[in-house]
Amino acid sequence: MHEPLIENAKRELAARRKENRGFAQVASGPARPDATAWAVLALKRCGQAQADLDAACRFLAGFQLPDGRVVFARDAPPAWWPTPLAAFAWGDLPGFRQEKERAVNFLLQTSGRHFKKEKGSPTGHDTTIRGWSWVEETHSWVEPTALAILALRAAEKGGHPRVAEAAAMLMDRMLPGGGWNYGNTTVFGQELLPMPDATGLALAALAGMADRPSVRKSLEWAEMRAREIDVPFSLCWLSFGLSAWGVAVPDLGGRILRCLSLQEKRGAYGTTLLALLLLAHEGGGDLLSLLGVR
Repeated sequence: MHEPLIENAKRELAARRKENRGFAQVASGPARPDATAWAVLALKRCGQAQADLDAACRFLAGFQLPDGRVVFARDAPPAWWPTPLAAFAWGDLPGFRQEKERAVNFLLQTSGRHFKKEKGSPTGHDTTIRGWSWVEETHSWVEPTALAILALRAAEKGGHPRVAEAAAMLMDRMLPGGGWNYGNTTVFGQELLPMPDATGLALAALAGMADRPSVRKSLEWAEMRAREIDVPFSLCWLSFGLSAWGVAVPDLGGRILRCLSLQEKRGAYGTTLLALLLLAHEGGGDLLSLLGVR
C-alpha cells in the first residue's frame, strides 16, 4: 500500500520535465529554475540517470547571468533568489563547477538592503546585520538567508565572514519565545508567531554554527509542532531542521506517506513539494548530508 505512493511521486516528478529539460512547478506550466533545482536534488537521491540530471542542470545554467546570479526569469535580473538552489543542484557535478563557483561568488558579494534603525521604529530586529533577500534592493529575510548559508557551507565557505554575519542575522531574528517568523521578531511591540517552515530552515542553516542552548526554545517548539503538522512544506523543513540537530521526527516516513495520500483531497502537489517529500523520505530528514553541508 505504501510503496506505490513513493513510486507514484517519483513518476509524477519525472513527468514534470519539459522539452527544454527543465521542470515545471505544475504539470501544465512552463519549466522554472526553482522547480528544476529541487527536482534535480530529489531525482539524484532517487538514482536518476546522470544524463537527465546534466540536461536539467544545463537548463538551470541558462538562467545564470554573467555576474553569477541565477534569476527566476531572464527578463527579471533583480529576482535572483534561485541562486542558492542552483548551487545545490550543480553540487559536485563535474560539468558545472564554473557555474557553481560563479553562483557562490555572487552570494559572497551580495546582501539584502540594510540600514540603521530609526528611533521609534516599529520593528524589533537589528536592521543592520546583513543576510540575503528575495529580490535585489530589498531587506534580508529568513528563508533566502538560510538557503544562502546552506549553499555556501556546501561549497566549503562556512568559515567566510559573510556566512558568520548571516548566521548572526538569523540568531537576531529568532523570536523571544523560540522559532522564527519570516523576518520580523516584533512589530509595534507585539511578538510575531513562529512559522514551521521558517523555523526549520533557520535551524538547518544554524546547525554547527550556533550552540544548542541558544536555540533550545526553538528546537522545543519545532519538535512539538512536528508531531502534529501534515502540511508538506512545513513538515519537510521541520524534519530537515530537527535532523540537523540530531532530533528525529516520530514516524516521519508514515507522515510523508500521509501527506502524499492527501493529494486525493488537496489536489496534485507542486514539483517543489514532491521533491521535498521525496528528499525527506529517502534521507530520513537528513538534508544536510545530501547537500554536503559541513
